[in-house]
Amino acid sequence: MSAYATAVKFFQDSGVFIYPSILIMTLGLAIAIERFIYINRARSQNRRIWEDLVPLLKSGKLQQVSQVVAKSDTAIGKIVNYGLGRLRSTRKREDIDAAMEEGMMEVVPRLEKRTHYLATFANVVTLVGLLGTIIGLIKAFTAVAVVNAAEKSDLLSASISIAMNNTAFALMIAIPFLLIHAYLQARTSEVVDSLEAAKIKFLNAIERVKTDMGA
Repeated sequence: MSAYATAVKFFQDSGVFIYPSILIMTLGLAIAIERFIYINRARSQNRRIWEDLVPLLKSGKLQQVSQVVAKSDTAIGKIVNYGLGRLRSTRKREDIDAAMEEGMMEVVPRLEKRTHYLATFANVVTLVGLLGTIIGLIKAFTAVAVVNAAEKSDLLSASISIAMNNTAFALMIAIPFLLIHAYLQARTSEVVDSLEAAKIKFLNAIERVKTDMGA
């Protein structure tokens, strides 16, 4: 039997509870792909703009830094823009840091958005598979108790197929979703850590600029 025929028979033998599992799988894959693209794009864009900002910060060209981040839609650009905005009204490090933390509170939720759904979907699809399994077992016990001997074997076989297939399919979805969720969380944490590091480096650069100006 070909792989396609095997797959078709698998779904045919799984009953109606396979369809909610397929829907959850489709939604989860869409979210996983969208988050993977978004996080990797944010990571590369942040690295690129930070490489542009570093030489300007080292040379104290804050006006040019302001021009670069004003046109940027990146997370680092927004955070630095918050810091420069506060720098115009105060030169205290803690005030600038507080402004940049405000920027972090705006951009970090965008990075973490929807990722948690994958863990939820993994749990839900497992429960849906368990429900399909229970329904299949109920049908199996009904077959043993009610139908005549001639039909008992076929009905029992079909009911057990529903029970086992739903469990198997749910686990085939849940396990990859949990792994993908862990991977995306790790990638998101890397981006957030890089933003924290960039914030500290920016504050240190501002301190050097203030020292040079006071010298």
